[in-house]
Amino acid sequence: MPPQLLPASAAAFAPRATSVNVVLSSKVEPWLTQTLKRINRVKRPLNSVPQHQRCLTETLSSSTAIWTLTSLMLQKAPESDLRKDSNPLIEALFNYQLIHIEAYIVHVDMVLRNEVAFKLTPDSIESLIEYHKDIHCTDISANTYSWSEKELQVKKLHEEFIQAINKFVYRTHVSALEGLEEDGAGELLCGKSEEVKNNIMGLFLPLLPPPPRIVDIVRPPPLLPSSPAGANWWSQPSIPTSLPAPVDSWRVLPSSPSTTSSSDNNSLWASMGLNEIQLPSPTPSFSQPFSTSGMYYSSPQVSAPIPSLPLPSMLAQSQCGVNVGYGGFGWDNRYQDYATTM
Repeated sequence: MPPQLLPASAAAFAPRATSVNVVLSSKVEPWLTQTLKRINRVKRPLNSVPQHQRCLTETLSSSTAIWTLTSLMLQKAPESDLRKDSNPLIEALFNYQLIHIEAYIVHVDMVLRNEVAFKLTPDSIESLIEYHKDIHCTDISANTYSWSEKELQVKKLHEEFIQAINKFVYRTHVSALEGLEEDGAGELLCGKSEEVKNNIMGLFLPLLPPPPRIVDIVRPPPLLPSSPAGANWWSQPSIPTSLPAPVDSWRVLPSSPSTTSSSDNNSLWASMGLNEIQLPSPTPSFSQPFSTSGMYYSSPQVSAPIPSLPLPSMLAQSQCGVNVGYGGFGWDNRYQDYATTM
C-alpha cells in the first residue's frame, strides 16, 4: 500500500497553510480541465500540466476556498431542558439547530493515492467542542448511574474528543473536485456528505460505567447429601472382607481339656478324614478384628478360618503309640510301610 503522506498543515492544532500541496500526474484528466475552465472568471491557458497545477493551487489556497462537507441536526440544550409540545414542528424548531461542517483542502494527490484531504475549519471545531461539552456530556452523565470516578471519566471523555476532532482529516477520491465552485469553495457530491456525517458522529462516544464487581458467594458444604445424585460423593469404599461360615454346634470342639476325655478325642479324629475337612466359602460381609487377649490386636480375617482342633495336651491322656498320630486319618494299619520307605 502506498504511504499516506500529508503536509504539516494537516496535523492537529496546526494552522492553515498559505499554499495547498497539489501533486498532479504527467497526464491531466479531462474532467479536471473542464472544472478549472468552469470556475475561472478570467480565461487562463490550460495547455500543460504546470499550468493546471498552478491554477488549481491558487484556487484552493484562497481564503474563500471553504467547502461544506455536511450538515448536522443537533440539540440546542440537554434533554432535561428541551421544550415539550404537542406539535412536532414547533418542538423541532425550538429544540434543534443545524450546524454546517466546513473544511478546507490541505492536500491533493493525483499520483500515488488519487485522493484529496479535507481538514475542519476552526469555527466548525469550536462548535462541535461546545456541543460535546454542554449537551452531549450532560446527557450521558444524567443517563448513567453514579460512581466515585464518574466526573473524572466525563472530563477525560471530553478531552479525548478535543484531540480527536482536531486530528480529524477526511480523505476521499480526487473526483470530489468536480464539486469545485468559484473562489475555490465547493460541496461534496455522490452522497459523500453522509459518510462525513457518520465519521464525525462516531467521535461522540458514550459514557461507559465500570462493570459491577463480582462477589464470590462461599457456600458451606452440606452436612448430609440432599439428593440421591450426590450420594456417591459421600459413600465410602467398602472393604471386601469375609466372615467365617456358620459351623454346626456338634463340630465345635471345646478349648479346654477338662471338658472332654481322650477317648472322645480319638473317636473324633478317627471319624474325621482328611478329605472331609471343608473350608467355608467367603461371603461379602464385614469382620471385626478378633483378639485372644485384651493386650494385643489382631488384623481382620481375610481368608476363611480352619475349625478348632484339640491341643496336644488333650492327646496326652490317650494311648501312646504311633497309631495315635495316624489312626485318625485311616493310616493305622500301614504305618510300618511308611516307616520302611522313609
